[in-house]
Formats: sequence, structure tokens, C-alpha cells
Amino acid sequence: MKKNRLLILGTRGIPGKHGGFETFAERLALYLVDRGWNVTVYCQADSKKFPGAEVYYSVWQGINLVHIPVPKNNSLWSILFDLKAVLHAINREGIVLTLGYNTAIFSLLYRLRKRVNITNMDGMEWWRKKWNFLEKAWLYTNERCAIWFSDCLIADHPHIKHYLRQEIKTSKPIVVIPYSAQIVTQADKKLLNKYNLVSRKYLLVIARPEPENSILEIVKAFSKRQRNLPLVILGNYSPENSYHREVLQFASEEVMFLGAIYNQEIVESLRYYARLYVHGHQVGGTNPSLIEALSAGSPVLAHGNSFNSWVAGEGAAYFKDEVDCDQQLTQILNNEVNLATMKQSSLARYYEEFADDRDLKAHEDLFLKQLGKKLDNKANQAEPIKLVETKSKSIN
Repeated sequence: MKKNRLLILGTRGIPGKHGGFETFAERLALYLVDRGWNVTVYCQADSKKFPGAEVYYSVWQGINLVHIPVPKNNSLWSILFDLKAVLHAINREGIVLTLGYNTAIFSLLYRLRKRVNITNMDGMEWWRKKWNFLEKAWLYTNERCAIWFSDCLIADHPHIKHYLRQEIKTSKPIVVIPYSAQIVTQADKKLLNKYNLVSRKYLLVIARPEPENSILEIVKAFSKRQRNLPLVILGNYSPENSYHREVLQFASEEVMFLGAIYNQEIVESLRYYARLYVHGHQVGGTNPSLIEALSAGSPVLAHGNSFNSWVAGEGAAYFKDEVDCDQQLTQILNNEVNLATMKQSSLARYYEEFADDRDLKAHEDLFLKQLGKKLDNKANQAEPIKLVETKSKSIN
């Protein structure tokens, strides 16, 4: 029996080490391979490690990896990587799943080849503060290209679907599939010893160090007064970056920068034993890190916007700005009863919407539906059956 085939593009590759899309691509690929699919994931590689190579291949846990080397890890070379990945993918069988629309203009090639292309719209990317005018224009254009050239759109949050329907006025099929995560019922407390952390005696932030993630506001709010417990921040901060430098400058001695940690067991333990998880994302859909905090039963203090409030629910606490964040921290951290209630609310919201890897099943159902449509279209395009007219005999 021929296997169903899926090609995943739009990430830097797996195993996931860079962000939410990479983590999701890994989860989805492993899930589908286990269910008999042939899955290929395109991976951005360092050309210095593979001089002269245009592309090379490997297999990881049953997943086909296509490695495309580029000289540098920056936006321009990532665009070239995406183009090379698309040019490679159009010559291979399978449904195409594109995670993000940053280079959706290349999806025109799928349309010309009549390939099934499904795009995860990844929030309103061009709204982010970090982009300059030209970068925003590029992303805005590609958002429209994703809508024009995709067969179906995935929104990971109801607000994104509303935006696509009401503001862009697209009639394209849109399926809302929020991210899910596995429940965390226990974690290795000994892993905290490496960082001199004590269970329930620290706050945690896991986010890319970018302005729209409110890192500076959180650090300034936390550092306004002595808290008698550390604020632990994951992510790479370089003094050469002006925003990173400002964050480091305003951090009190109680702020701990642990760098980027890719060991999932350690990250899981940090989430599970945190006294409070602080989530500052201002733009985007259903952020996987916030879902994982809910799955670990972490009390959540999040930036107050429609994205976060739908995900974390009414049981979480929210802040508007630096001053409000300081007030919320002061009220929450020493209130054991409130923290226990927030913890239960996180778990309840997790079970209500994000449990049991239901996003993976929803994706497979969508792919099978698209395969069914493709087969129907082929049947409709086939040469019509010629009916032979026959005369009926009368019976006297």
C-alpha cells in the first residue's frame, strides 16, 4: 500500500532547537511517521560544515531530512534557503505544509504545478515591532501571497481566523488548530541544582529576546524592588544587541540569565517547579511555550491581549505595562492561596482546549481531507465514461 506523503517547509529544521515551529514540526513528523506516513522535513544547514554541497540527505527517527546549506544564519540567507527548499519540494510527491508565510511568494510555484499547499498563518507577523518599514512591507505582501496561493489556511488561534475573515476578507478555507502539549505530571527536581534553584522559589520567562515579547518591561517591573527570589530568563542575550543590552542594564541582581537551553528535560523541570510563569508576548497566536506552561500547571501572569487571554483563560493574571506588571507581581508572589488557584486554573484550561496532542490528529484529518479532494479532482478530470445506448425489448 502506497504511503501518504507530507513535506514540511518553513522551519530551520528538526530536531527542534530554535522555536515553536521547529518543536511543532518535530512533534507532527514523529506522530505521522508512527501512523505510517512518509514525512520529509527541510532543514537549514551551515555551508561551512558542508563546503560545496548543494543539498544532502539524512534520516532521523524515520523522518526524511533534506539539508540545504546556506553561508549565514540571517534573514536574507533564510529567504534563499526557503526558495531552494520550494524548488526542491515541487519535484517531490506529497502534500506541502508551509509553516509561516514569510516567503509565501514562492508558493506561486505550487499553484503553477497544481500541488496541494496548506499554510499555517502564524499570527500577524508584519505587526511586530522589530521589523523596519521594508521588512514589514515584505511580510505584508507575503501574507497576501499565502492567502492567494494556498489551498487551505491554518490559524492557530480564533482571533487569527477572525482577522483573516473580517479584515482581509478572504473566502479561502480556514481551519483553526491551536497547538497542544503533553501533560506534565512530574519532573526531575534534581535538575534545578545545576542552577542553584529551589522548587516554587523562582519565576520563569521563556521567550525570544525581542521587544514585542515584553522582556524589558518584565525585567524593569521585577527589578523595581527586592523580591527575595530570582527571575529566571531563558534565551541568548548579547551586549552587542541594543535591546539585549538595555534588558541586561535594567536587570537587578535577582535576575538570572541562563542562556538558551535546548535540553527538553531541563526546560520541563524549570516549568514544572516555577512559582510563576511570566508570558509577555504581545503579538501572535497560540504560543506553544504558554501551552506548555499550562500543561505543567504553572500559574500564569501574561501580557493582557486577546491572544493570551483566550489561551490562558480567566484564571490567569494579566498586565498592561511595566507599572501594572510590578503591581501584579507584588500581589501574586506572596499569596499562596491565589497561586494554588491559578495553578488549578492553568490545568483546567489545558484540559479544556490543549490536551492529548489533539492538534496532531486535527492536522492529519485535514491532510486526509485534502488528499480526498485531490483524488476527487483527478476523477472529475478523467475521461468521461461513454454510455452505450441500448434499446429495451418490450415483453408482450
